[in-house]
Amino acid sequence: MSEEVKTNIEQNELNKKDITILAIESSCDETACAIVRNGREVISNVINTQIAIHTQYGGVVPEIASRKHIENINPVIKKALTDANMTWDDIDAIAVTYGPGLVGALLVGVAEAKALAWALKKPLVGVHHIEGHISANFIQHKELEPPFAGLVVSGGHTHLIKVLDYGEYEIVGRTRDDAAGEAFDKVARAVGLGYPGGPKIDKLSKEGNPDAVQFPRAHVDDAPYDFSFSGIKSAVLNYINQAEMKGETINKADLVASFQKAVVDALVSRAVKLAKESGYNNLAIAGGVAANSCLKETLEKECEANGIKFYSPTPALCTDNAAMIGAAAYYEYIKGTRHGLDLNAVPNLKLGERI
Repeated sequence: MSEEVKTNIEQNELNKKDITILAIESSCDETACAIVRNGREVISNVINTQIAIHTQYGGVVPEIASRKHIENINPVIKKALTDANMTWDDIDAIAVTYGPGLVGALLVGVAEAKALAWALKKPLVGVHHIEGHISANFIQHKELEPPFAGLVVSGGHTHLIKVLDYGEYEIVGRTRDDAAGEAFDKVARAVGLGYPGGPKIDKLSKEGNPDAVQFPRAHVDDAPYDFSFSGIKSAVLNYINQAEMKGETINKADLVASFQKAVVDALVSRAVKLAKESGYNNLAIAGGVAANSCLKETLEKECEANGIKFYSPTPALCTDNAAMIGAAAYYEYIKGTRHGLDLNAVPNLKLGERI
């Protein structure tokens, strides 16, 4: 049978049936599996978190994360099938995050997905982790379709993008140094809040005055959409050091509220600027930091003031999960994307890059 005939048969199948994808996510410290139908309907979504384990170390320890993924991945997949009341016969394809992320953690998920695809004779679809975060909005907001402006904010990434189509992106701005989530974690550690820093700063900030300390909002010459958060982080550390040398008591709530406002101002101003200057009426946020309540509230307010429709996933879909991977995989699948058993983990995979 020719490849053209095979492609036509597959396309005919796509036209007459729902597509149910089992997706695996293991890029960092969450072992997750979800079953997603047609990219927008989540049938089951199981997450095994390692936060309690890594908290005692002040951050994710890659070797420990990898070992826990090996322990957890089969039970998580089994529970996803059980929760969905499905068998392998109900699954049309296997999807998996293959980058970016921690290489050891990624390899666990990729190896599992390849083994399942081979044993079950199911198609294999590799998914970019950040593309998954963006696609979480398709689950939450079933009416949302490209094109739209996007802001991706996580522990490792801060990107301003144009979502041109499903799986097609133009990166307009990015951080020149620390990602926003990385800055949150470092400041939380310096203040003594511990790990994970983002949620703890978000919570404590509600008790503080965001105008108590004026921290810098960095601008990058000749790159109005780019970010820089190392200056804000350094300013916080200097503030703490100076207070300690003077024997002054630091109001932690005021400090983190002021820091958070500086970061949020930088993110919101550029995101709204992109939407307005690009002529987009829709702006979507994605990534772990998208769960930050101050960021969401400020973006929603600014979007409303500028006639822009604002979209964001629920907090459960902002952090790492496999449902978002299943959503992204669906649009790759219907475009014909298939990966072979030579699929490998790519820890530094760039958004829009295809392997």
